[in-house]
Amino acid sequence: MSEKEDTSAEAENITSQFREESNLQLVEEPGFIKETSNLLKEASEEEPRDQICKTDPRNDTLEIHDNTSTSSSGSKSKRNEEEKKTLQISKTITRYDSSQSITETLSVNEMTAESEISADFLAHETLGKISPQLTEENQKGVDLGLDNFTVNLKAKGLQEFPKDILKIKYVKYLYLDENQIKSFEGAESCDLTGLEILSVQDNGLSTFPSEIQLLHNLKILNVSHNQISHIPKEISQLRNIRQLFLNNNYIENFPSGLESLRNLEILSLAKNNLRHIPNTLCILKNLSVLNLEYNQLTIFPKVLCFLPKLISLNLTGNLISSLPKEIRELKNLEKLLMDHNKLTFLPVEIFRLLKMQELQLTDNKIEVISHKIENFKELRILILDKNLLKEIPEKISHCVMLECLSLSDNKLTELPKNIHKLKSLRKLHVNRNNIVRIPEDISYLNNMFSLEFSGNIITDVPIEIKNCRKITKVKLSYNKIIHFPVGLCALDSLHYLNINGNYISEVPVNISFSKQLLHLEFNENKLLIFSEHLCSLIKLQYLDLGKNQIRKIPACISNMASLHVLILCCNKFETFPIDVCTLANLQVLDFSENQIKKIPSEICNLKGIQKLNISNNQFIYFPIELCQLQSLEELNISQINGTKLTRLPEELFNMTQLKRLDISNNAIREIPRNIGELKSLVSLNAYNNQISYLPPSFLSLNDLQQLNLSGNNLTALPSGIYNLFSLKDINFDDNPLLRPPMEICKGKQLYTIARYLQKADERDEKILEKIFKIVANNITETNFQFLCQKLNLPISETDMSTKSTVSLSERVLQALDRWKMESNNLSLTTAALRDQLTRSLTMIGAYEIMDKITALKLFTCAIKF
Repeated sequence: MSEKEDTSAEAENITSQFREESNLQLVEEPGFIKETSNLLKEASEEEPRDQICKTDPRNDTLEIHDNTSTSSSGSKSKRNEEEKKTLQISKTITRYDSSQSITETLSVNEMTAESEISADFLAHETLGKISPQLTEENQKGVDLGLDNFTVNLKAKGLQEFPKDILKIKYVKYLYLDENQIKSFEGAESCDLTGLEILSVQDNGLSTFPSEIQLLHNLKILNVSHNQISHIPKEISQLRNIRQLFLNNNYIENFPSGLESLRNLEILSLAKNNLRHIPNTLCILKNLSVLNLEYNQLTIFPKVLCFLPKLISLNLTGNLISSLPKEIRELKNLEKLLMDHNKLTFLPVEIFRLLKMQELQLTDNKIEVISHKIENFKELRILILDKNLLKEIPEKISHCVMLECLSLSDNKLTELPKNIHKLKSLRKLHVNRNNIVRIPEDISYLNNMFSLEFSGNIITDVPIEIKNCRKITKVKLSYNKIIHFPVGLCALDSLHYLNINGNYISEVPVNISFSKQLLHLEFNENKLLIFSEHLCSLIKLQYLDLGKNQIRKIPACISNMASLHVLILCCNKFETFPIDVCTLANLQVLDFSENQIKKIPSEICNLKGIQKLNISNNQFIYFPIELCQLQSLEELNISQINGTKLTRLPEELFNMTQLKRLDISNNAIREIPRNIGELKSLVSLNAYNNQISYLPPSFLSLNDLQQLNLSGNNLTALPSGIYNLFSLKDINFDDNPLLRPPMEICKGKQLYTIARYLQKADERDEKILEKIFKIVANNITETNFQFLCQKLNLPISETDMSTKSTVSLSERVLQALDRWKMESNNLSLTTAALRDQLTRSLTMIGAYEIMDKITALKLFTCAIKF
């Protein structure tokens, strides 16, 4: 994908990447540190003091950290003192993730290694050991946590609420995700009252279980990813609830009972069908995190402005066109996410929110940002991608805490003149604008580690960039750069450089100093040679020199021992460079769109090669040398622009690890009979060839998921194609198909095709039986002997001995049944048997029988069996 096409994915991922790379620094920064939540304090009072509740922002899941150990009483006492100290100094960082709508609570602890035993009770792997108190029957599929009051029954195939578990042990935290539970029927109120955390994600619940009102001590409830359309008023009985997650359901009306949940701190209703938020929501005075992303809201609900403790608000993916002036009342708001809406401007009142730390407004229609942005002294993350901005106010320089600034896909021609005052800036992304130059004073941004200016009209990069010593990633693709920016070569930390789509014709010697470089994209420039200076990059793992004018490779490429990916497509190679075969760690090699005619036998030295693209070259024959690549998983030898191959070698199927094979746009007449040996094959593209027949072993490709045989000469598909159970994506367009006819195949549904072939087989069987009877009732003894000769069916001694006792018609039927059985062992279809029999009858001159068979064929065309 080119830089010009790569827009929305970049905007979606920038914030998560920023958090991941800067996580350690955020822990130490005062602006992100909050006092321990009430829930954590209560947990420390009621349970062992090392119990810390945590929610996972990526999976709508919850974690319980249990720090217990079996030590002596003396060490236990010492540990208790340390843990008491830990609770006193423990602080949490609450961050709200826009993609999955769950808060993440991180702890800064001073615990000894002995006491740090944690368990994630919603991880992919089951945790804990089965309690010895459980019966053998109940032990099956039960995970009990280290704390002895947690039960994890994720993805255990449950169809009923596990009431027996609650009777066996005292359960506080219960996880029932990914089952088929429809209700809590049978659970007694005394068993449910002890629950504090209940997660029933992805259970197919269509209604909210009425028994929910019995959970008086519940603090966290997660019923996301179900099919719930209505929340009953009984939810108002959950007076102790602190966190409620209702994501990915079908809720259209805001739950009316929520206003009674006065202790609610986190409410997530993401990805529902809400159109209106009631005014009663303002009763929830303790609400600090609210997620309403991807609903159907057309206006910003003013009631949200009167939630005094609101810290994080997510309204991404709605239809909101303006913000109310009352937004100024959200004095504690730190995070506002409104990507993918219809905002045209920001009211000045929003700049009164002095605690704002993160503001995301990607994909709106904002034309101007007020100079009042200078009030955002605490702002850390500002994402304004995909808007209509022509300039950024210079007073953005007052946002001295700003670390991530993304302005991609706007109409900017220059950056603010004093942008160099943003000393804390670590990410600056200004892709796909109309920027002419990068200012020299960018060198003052000493904390910068990611710089992106792709898709602009920059002609050169200032040498002063060498002073940004912390930069690790630079993207400058699709600009107007003529000379390689030598200032980049002085960046000791640079490990990723993308300079695709420019006008660079020479690689400077200075690049030899970039010893730390791991990833280099130099695609679509004006390089005439593979510079020897590149061979000094001994740590380089990814090198893309495609779409240049390179003809050969220097022998010193063998120095690039770390190279995993080498792309040399669309160059001027006429011979395959043998020196490439010295790259023992190479996994991906692309030599497509060149003029190569043969592959050297030395290619067998690429022991770890997994993906090979040699499409659109000038091979006269399929390079048999490739069949030595035992590790190969993907092979592309499509020849839309190259010399057409006419056959595939039998040796191809030595590549037993092959998963994807593309032989499209050739002149191949047949698929080798041993294709079934490619047991790992998942995808086969063989469109635009001359294939007329699928061999029987083709039906052994049990892992095949994608098959494209369009544009060939197929007239019939094998009946056993229904045995390819994994097949999902099929295409038989533009073939002269008769069995089944093309209209059956146009839907590209395997079931429809297989069903037709099954019916056709049944019909052909009945017709063949009738033909056998016609032959048996009308053939003469002499013609029967001639027919056996034509069908290669020897007359046994048994046939001769029964000649006087068994009628001719019975002997003929027995002989034809035997012939049919032997032919079936050769995988001949019923239609093929019928054609062979009628040809043989014509050859022996049995014209009377042929007339009757012809009449039968005409008759069967008009009836259904």
